[in-house]
Amino acid sequence: MARKHRDAHEESRAHEDRDTPVDPELEADLGEEFELRGDQLMAEIEAARGEAARHLETAQRVQADFDNYRKRMARDHADAVKRAGERIVENLLPVVDNLERAIAHAQEGGDVAELRTGVEMVLGQLRDVLAKEGVIEVDPVGQPFDALVHQAVGQKEDTSVPEGTVTEVFQKGYEMHGRTVRAAMVVVSTGGPRAEE
Repeated sequence: MARKHRDAHEESRAHEDRDTPVDPELEADLGEEFELRGDQLMAEIEAARGEAARHLETAQRVQADFDNYRKRMARDHADAVKRAGERIVENLLPVVDNLERAIAHAQEGGDVAELRTGVEMVLGQLRDVLAKEGVIEVDPVGQPFDALVHQAVGQKEDTSVPEGTVTEVFQKGYEMHGRTVRAAMVVVSTGGPRAEE
């Protein structure tokens, strides 16, 4: 019963509030305040849009700078590779010149001993060029066989060395800056004779 009475009282007050006229000054003040707040909100939104546009522009500029940097680095790397190739060719040209002189000397009926001496000198020049480029000759005789840097082309009984030792080199190997350029072709010891099972 008390609840019904309270609900009826609240409904009556709400009805009275609707019928009470609103003060025009208060209504005008509220309208101005809402208008000011709306203008302020729009200004803040515009400011945020402007800041977002500046950040986007900065990000796009940074991306463009990075793309240009990447392209420049790729171009510089390609140029460095070309220059390295040119340097090697420059160093090899005297070797080619000397080989051509040796061939001309042989064609003119030159002395074989002189020809041999000349070819040995040219080989020395070529080895110097390779050494300047970081190429190291691999001659693994007496070392344990290593499938990562050796290529076995045969096996041979040899009681003077342990099984798995390189006993002969058919073709030298080469490394450059710690990497195998060409594996050495080798013969590997099987040790002494094997007992019949």
